[in-house]
Amino acid sequence: MSGSDNSNLQRPETAAVSAPANGWAIELEKINKRFGAVHANKDIDLKVARGTIHGIVGENGAGKSTLMSILYGFYTADSGTIRVNGREANITDSRQALALGIGMVHQHFMLVDNFSVLENVVLGAEDSGFIKPSLDRARRELDRLEHEYQLEVDPDATIEDISVGQQQRVEILKALYRGAETLILDEPTGVLTPKEADDLFRVLETLREQGKTVILITHKLREIMAITDSVSVMRQGEMVATVKTAETNPEQLAELMVGRRVLLRVEKGEAKPGKTMLEVKNLTVADDMGVVRVKDVSFSVRAGEIVGIAGVSGNGQSELLEAITGMRDQKSGVVLLNGAEMQLKGDDGAARARAAGLAHVPEDRQRMGLVTQFAEWENSILGYQDQPEYGAGMFLDIAAVKQEAAERIKTFDVRPANINLKSSLFSGGNQQKIVLAREMERNPDVLVVGQPTRGVDIGAIEFIHNQIIKMRDAGKAILLVSVELDEVRSLSDRILVMFDGVIVGEADPATATEGELGLMMAGIGNKEAAE
Repeated sequence: MSGSDNSNLQRPETAAVSAPANGWAIELEKINKRFGAVHANKDIDLKVARGTIHGIVGENGAGKSTLMSILYGFYTADSGTIRVNGREANITDSRQALALGIGMVHQHFMLVDNFSVLENVVLGAEDSGFIKPSLDRARRELDRLEHEYQLEVDPDATIEDISVGQQQRVEILKALYRGAETLILDEPTGVLTPKEADDLFRVLETLREQGKTVILITHKLREIMAITDSVSVMRQGEMVATVKTAETNPEQLAELMVGRRVLLRVEKGEAKPGKTMLEVKNLTVADDMGVVRVKDVSFSVRAGEIVGIAGVSGNGQSELLEAITGMRDQKSGVVLLNGAEMQLKGDDGAARARAAGLAHVPEDRQRMGLVTQFAEWENSILGYQDQPEYGAGMFLDIAAVKQEAAERIKTFDVRPANINLKSSLFSGGNQQKIVLAREMERNPDVLVVGQPTRGVDIGAIEFIHNQIIKMRDAGKAILLVSVELDEVRSLSDRILVMFDGVIVGEADPATATEGELGLMMAGIGNKEAAE
């Protein structure tokens, strides 16, 4: 794999094409947007044909979300032209975008949990001062939309009582109810099971067949290849290429996104498991509200293996990791490291876990992994600052800390290589590398990793996966939790699936299909899945 050598980088240029027979739904010309010194969008040109699904991909900070926020009216471009259905448009807020037939489904849904589906659809779009006539008319229109676009959902169901996939349907229905002809979806499958993702794709295909235009922002290249007609690639605020999906492949798209060749698959040899290093017995854990989220869970992880936990977000994985690593008290059960029970209760439970040889890369790096206003070198020892190599008593050997931080920055390719820079000023991928370097370089017996590549660029994903495999091959026991099923399948030697706080099945990643894992993630165990 090449490093920063771009000499062989294929750069298909956006072809100068005439308007398609069905016309352009969206045309953006020379769009520029700055945030202070950051030039987020640089002379962006984009054309989206009506009645197609158009993908937009790019690393974090590439400018794709800024561009779509300009189209939807969250931001106003500093310069450039927007045309909707061939007519120039001045979009300064989302109401204007909706009036022009542009709707957006955000990654984090904007629904009122204790309202019904119908009430959420109508909210903000009432057509009279009396709510009942508005609801009656909306019910008839909702029934039509559900059948026309295969978006069936109970209009009287309360949002908090329906699945995440159905909540996403409500968001799409909201946009269609408001007259959207062009629909922007931001990372739409991030919280869906494989089956729910497949259902979404069928909905998108129906929308396309009915003449709607879909703009899909996603980092999952497999989805781009499966569902889109065309794809645009952005890098560092610029539009690198727009190509027909049938004429490209994931490797080329990844190369265009990063600017170098990227290995999209995880290369690893066969695991050589040793003795049991981490054992969880009958663990029960409650959340901050006292609701039990982990229910009598038991499993083990051996030296030299990666055990992955798959599941849709919110099924107890977070509370499980927090209990194992001493960040949350368990109601009952025990956690053993190398055969010895760990005493994890109390405010210093995490410190005792670290002292016992357990390292932790938390799910939320900014909330739990870093103090973002601290410099990189300060974060590099966070949680380990009382170790003797960093000084004695109240006094830190700052020179020693900074020297070690500089070495780790180099080893983990953290950019920029500035140990004095505030951690808040690093990109998400580089923040993750700072946390990984701190935890992995402690040479722990057990590494617990939550969402190792959440919000991380595709180039950094490759690096992080390689580091995890190296630790496994060095004989470490690794417990991995990720909502990315592809990540769990490619990294794990064994997969456990959680649903509603329970381990509902175990699978071999070499033989388990996505469909089988998806059934378990939906609450159907091994036995039922096999029937």
